[in-house]
Amino acid sequence: MNGSSLTGFDAHAGQRPGTSWWVAVAAGVLLMLAVPVFGDMAMQLDLSLVLILSLLAISMGFLWGYVGILSFGQTIFFGLGGYTYAIVSLNTDMAGLGFLMAIVVPMLFALLLGYFMIFGRISDIYLSVITLVVTLIFEKGVRATSGPEYVIGSVRLNGQNGIPGLPGLPVQIGPLDLQSIDGIFYLALFFLLIVYVGIRLFLASTTGRVLVGLRENENRMELLGYDSRMYKLFAFVIAGGIAGLAGGLYALWGSFVGPEMFGLNQAAMVVIWVIVGGRATLLGPIIGTLLIQYLTTWLGTVGVGQVTLTLGFILIVCVLLFPQGLVPTVRNLCRPLALNKRGGVQ
Repeated sequence: MNGSSLTGFDAHAGQRPGTSWWVAVAAGVLLMLAVPVFGDMAMQLDLSLVLILSLLAISMGFLWGYVGILSFGQTIFFGLGGYTYAIVSLNTDMAGLGFLMAIVVPMLFALLLGYFMIFGRISDIYLSVITLVVTLIFEKGVRATSGPEYVIGSVRLNGQNGIPGLPGLPVQIGPLDLQSIDGIFYLALFFLLIVYVGIRLFLASTTGRVLVGLRENENRMELLGYDSRMYKLFAFVIAGGIAGLAGGLYALWGSFVGPEMFGLNQAAMVVIWVIVGGRATLLGPIIGTLLIQYLTTWLGTVGVGQVTLTLGFILIVCVLLFPQGLVPTVRNLCRPLALNKRGGVQ
């Protein structure tokens, strides 16, 4: 079975990036590269966090928007990535190894968890519930590790106080020190770009179109000879690795990890970012993360007491006005204009 038989499922996901897409990506990268030059330290730190959290949002957007799996467990892998980096780097004095394991360990756990859920033929609704329960277990479990007996190697987990004083990556690339604020910003931007372009190209491949096909009609794809369980498990593991990467970068950014990384609040925020931006796109989770994070900061600075309540109201308005999300809505509005321009219509 070749990839051409799948093109009817999702034309946008199955298209290879054109020239305009690459130009847009390049323009966005150049704009971000200018931040350390023209922005202040506070802006740089805030944008670094947005870039890192955008990776977490992309992992959810890929899994939910393109594969059809709504998982509340992306913060599990996010937290595992952060804690793995902390434990490995502090025990071995090898930050590079810790960063690598921050990706590997979440992928292994995603493989284990995903195997039992997906090969157990659990329905999508119950899969969402199970990932939510596992998220709660991790958060409560980590918060309960405050005693001196909770030690891994020489590293105390410290319960709700977390693990502070994490080392940075001792890497120098020309004049750029990856332990500096500039270094972390460029590192986060680099990985976000790699993941974004990588998933975009992957979705244009035959395997990517199979995943989209499974979302659209799983029974039909199985009749065509595709093993839906293997493809879904593969996507679940990839999404877990991306979330783990975000967790490792978060540990580098803050030099600290804590149980809130596993938290239900964080899990809910990831879903909100994707809903607001649009789960049917890869750009949507990034835009959603940027808008919500800066809106949260702005509401705090203007003295709004009930930030969570205000965000909830804004989410309801966005869902009612833009049910597909902001990015798909804007794209649908602009598409007729682009078609008219191509056709010579003034």
